[in-house]
Amino acid sequence: MCTPSRSFTCTRAWTRSSTSSGRRTPSSSCAPCTSGDRFSLTRVRSCVVGLRFCPLRIQVWSLEQPEWHCRIDEGSAGLVASCWSPDGRHILNTTEFHLRITVWSLCTKSVSYIKYPKACQQGVSFTRDGRYMALAERRDCQDHVSVFVCSDWQLLRHFDTETQDLAGIEWAPNGCVLAVWDTCLEYKVLLYSLDGRLLSAYCAYEWSLGIKSVAWSPSSQFLAIGSYDGKVRILNHVTWKMITEFGHPATINNPKIVVYKEAEKTPRLAPGRLAFPPPRAAAGVASPAETKYEIASVPVSLQTLKPVADRANPKIGIGALAFSPDSYFLATRSDSVPNAVWIWDIQKLRLFVVLEQLSPVRSFQWDPQQPRLAICTGGGKVYLWSPAGCVSVQVPGEGDFQVLSLCWHLNGDSLALLSKDHFCLCFLETEDRVGTAFGRPGDHT
Repeated sequence: MCTPSRSFTCTRAWTRSSTSSGRRTPSSSCAPCTSGDRFSLTRVRSCVVGLRFCPLRIQVWSLEQPEWHCRIDEGSAGLVASCWSPDGRHILNTTEFHLRITVWSLCTKSVSYIKYPKACQQGVSFTRDGRYMALAERRDCQDHVSVFVCSDWQLLRHFDTETQDLAGIEWAPNGCVLAVWDTCLEYKVLLYSLDGRLLSAYCAYEWSLGIKSVAWSPSSQFLAIGSYDGKVRILNHVTWKMITEFGHPATINNPKIVVYKEAEKTPRLAPGRLAFPPPRAAAGVASPAETKYEIASVPVSLQTLKPVADRANPKIGIGALAFSPDSYFLATRSDSVPNAVWIWDIQKLRLFVVLEQLSPVRSFQWDPQQPRLAICTGGGKVYLWSPAGCVSVQVPGEGDFQVLSLCWHLNGDSLALLSKDHFCLCFLETEDRVGTAFGRPGDHT
């Protein structure tokens, strides 16, 4: 888990902990993790310690004072989740069965307890400035939200919510509005002020599966709601009414939409040479095939996935969505079209680009400094898109590194990549000679 500035990271390397500095280097660096440890990437600010999350305890090391270390053991209460506070001075541990959240101070060694945390998809949210934390709670079969001051963890406000089974909460980037959404069985989004007043409620339809994902624009002007019906609805911050909705059809017919399709590169053969498959002994260690993007001619039929009707959590609806840092673009993924990433122009409220991969998209995230999107599909490549173009990049290093998730550094010059048992830092060049898909701020204007 990274410390809040992402200047340093700490991982478990077999029987020792290894740390990596966030400075520019000409190559990537990797570290193995044991299968018993949990490893995650988080957005945080200050840089004081590294943290490892084991099944029953937390271990912390100081990067400024290597001889200092700390171990937190929740004992019989168990441990199911852990995260940094925005200031990097506190660790929040969630015990088994969500009985409580324990706040451990690394500076004063004090301990605070928060009762009744709800076990839900997204039950904790911090304001961007790190001043307040909102916590979803469940008391007496009723949903509540408590707002705490992060400096001393004192309760600032407590109010109940008009939800049947609260599924998630998310602060607007300006910290003025808290979005609360209900279970997927009931379509409901509630907007609350900092003092607990209900500002607005939104419901798109009834008697069907409802909300699957929610994201604020960095400007706090738009709230994007991904639904199980395969549409994204955009609410404005003035009236909290829908201004548009985006569908995700399986066929692209509009010639103004650019569709990039990932394709394997065909090796060029010298005249008179024939291509033969690799020997069976070498087939298992062959290097992964190189791929490139090709612009497809419309109409383009995207690969779809037929959901299994008799199983829970059907592969339908908008499973992921994220705004670019300048709020110009919105990236979405429909779980029924798992290989595609849709990029929407928010200024013109239209579809801008579609990227179709060879494998289902696992994760994507915007560069915090510019409109540049990084995508991974569980293979050994990272895909980068900017308004100037896109590129497929092979992860450097030995062995088969399968990228399952990724995370940008705050300054946008490096990527943290996570596989099943390895962690890798990749540093991107920023000189003018870099290809178009590594574009610079302002390229989209």
